[in-house]
Amino acid sequence: MARYGAQFGPDVTFLGVRRCDIGDAASYAGADVVILGAPFDGGTSHRPGTRFGPHAIRTTDYLPHDGSRPSLALRVDGLRDLRVLDAGDVEMPPGDIETALARLATAVERVRRSGAIPLVLGGDHSIAFADARGVAEVLGYGRVSMIHFDAHADTGDIEFGSLWGHGQPMRRLIESGALRGDRFLQIGLRGYWPGPATLDWMAAQGMRSYEMTEIVHRGPTACLTEAFATAVDDCDGVFLSVDIDVCDPGHAPGTGTPEPGGLTARELLDAVRRVCLELPVVGMDVVEVSPPYDHAEITAALANRVVLEALSALARRRTGEPLDPARPLLDR
Repeated sequence: MARYGAQFGPDVTFLGVRRCDIGDAASYAGADVVILGAPFDGGTSHRPGTRFGPHAIRTTDYLPHDGSRPSLALRVDGLRDLRVLDAGDVEMPPGDIETALARLATAVERVRRSGAIPLVLGGDHSIAFADARGVAEVLGYGRVSMIHFDAHADTGDIEFGSLWGHGQPMRRLIESGALRGDRFLQIGLRGYWPGPATLDWMAAQGMRSYEMTEIVHRGPTACLTEAFATAVDDCDGVFLSVDIDVCDPGHAPGTGTPEPGGLTARELLDAVRRVCLELPVVGMDVVEVSPPYDHAEITAALANRVVLEALSALARRRTGEPLDPARPLLDR
């Protein structure tokens, strides 16, 4: 599996970090995080375009693409205090979802076996099956919990005559045994799908879903604290999956299945920071950015910052120093 480069658009790395080749283990030996592009939207059920997401997430930033991003809040540089490399896009043939997901799972597994955290830029949410399974192949089936930010549960069974699509990866992960249903935490669900039969299946697996009404009533902090306790119980690591449509369409219009009434951009960034500061994250993906439906790069910019927030928090966690967000910026 040689390095493929970019499948759609110019061959650039995430904000100028160094390249590596997924087929050459020596090129990412000692890496802390390896970024992979998953330019695939063959699982999309409504508006396409997420095949262009990896390029948009890598490049949408008004600052120099120089491989450095000091965080004001966390006082670390997630791109330099960690060894972050970009392996380019995994070759995922349009129209062949099973081949595409298999190739991605192999790439993610290779990164995880090296000891690095795979950080996958999607692509539609069908890729989460490959991403989380690739990590579980290394750490063990049932040993990885999932924190899943999304407007939708993605636990459908057969959709449009297929077992594979962006509305089904979480069911396939649980059915395969790669992830446990009772260590599956979903944040931000809302709207009008799925129906009662699917909700009954989710309940039977022991899944915990925090619908937006509950989040508004209890507050994001309380819901996340409760979810974190479950995520680290009898598991060795946490996979973080962020569907950008967890945010209200006013904050993330460029996505395939927008659902009104979601998190704000600030709430998502704060939540991702907490996850990566407080939990043993072993893999991550950011999905469903569809540039053709974006406006003024609002969605791509948010996804770029989700990645940076995660990397900054991982770097801060490594220092072992406590963080007091109430302290003045220059005293941290």
